[in-house]
Amino acid sequence: MIQRQDGPIGIFDSGVGGLSVLKEVRELLPSESITYFADSGNCPYGSKTQDEILFLARRQIAFLLSQNCKLIVIACNTLTAVAIDCFRSEYPIPFIGMEPALKPAALKTRTKKIGVLATENTFNGKLFRQTYEKHAFGLEVFIQPGYGLVELVEKGEQDSETARQLLEKYLAPMVEKGADTLVLGCTHYPFLKKMLETVTQGRMAIIDSSSAVAAQTKRILTEYDLVSHKGQSPRLTFFTTGEKAIAKNFISLAVDIPFELEQVET
Repeated sequence: MIQRQDGPIGIFDSGVGGLSVLKEVRELLPSESITYFADSGNCPYGSKTQDEILFLARRQIAFLLSQNCKLIVIACNTLTAVAIDCFRSEYPIPFIGMEPALKPAALKTRTKKIGVLATENTFNGKLFRQTYEKHAFGLEVFIQPGYGLVELVEKGEQDSETARQLLEKYLAPMVEKGADTLVLGCTHYPFLKKMLETVTQGRMAIIDSSSAVAAQTKRILTEYDLVSHKGQSPRLTFFTTGEKAIAKNFISLAVDIPFELEQVET
């Protein structure tokens, strides 16, 4: 039986987007093993009903628990918004979720105008409303659902002309109205950073919450005495319900040590 400290951190997302979170977790916790599940075969989650999202998420959680994960990071803003409170009450291990980075955006903006790019379900969730009410006082906030962006990233088309056109459509109005800071409210969107910088011509600071999630993961591991024993060689294991070749390309951008990748059924 694997001791809890030696079990992996579990990370899952509707697809490859959560690898942007995994990268930050790896940088902060290089000795930890990680098991990552990308449900790319059922992506995107942003337009699904709450019942559909809960069904898919519970299946992923059951899989990660079968892999002896000691803590689970929900690397999906949509799923965090819909269900993290539910999961924390249902399962016996700690859960870490995504929180829109409105606080750092509020501290950074000079014009007091910020943009938020996220999925519709994230905007409709209780967590976003709470974060907005807490940190966006006195700011003008431009909210834009990122229709179609997750699908482009999942196909490996984050640098395509279609991506450029969509981002131009979504962000140009914010820039014209003086927004100088952009919050990325979906873990897929950091993979669009190069195109985001091109479209905004460097006029918007781009902020996401991946590093904050990594820091919280470290805090919770320490609090629950779940930090891996020193001397353990970390193991990185990936599972995807989507195209294995695309997942492999994105994983290679996030990690710099050998990893295992397996395709599983949706």
